[in-house]
Amino acid sequence: MDRIIREQKINLLRNGFSAYAESAELIRLIKRDIFRYALNVFYDETSSGCWFIPLRQKDTYGNL
Repeated sequence: MDRIIREQKINLLRNGFSAYAESAELIRLIKRDIFRYALNVFYDETSSGCWFIPLRQKDTYGNL
């Protein structure tokens, strides 16, 4: 099940949309794929989950 959800979240990110994950395992899998696909993504981690926010090429952390 995590694999299907992970694929859906990665597809959102690849298409320029933000994604959210709550479980530590899903967050780990998404981060692995972000690295694998060299996606430019900002992580906003909290105690309840993690937002993955895709960045455009010219974006940096300072000008979100």
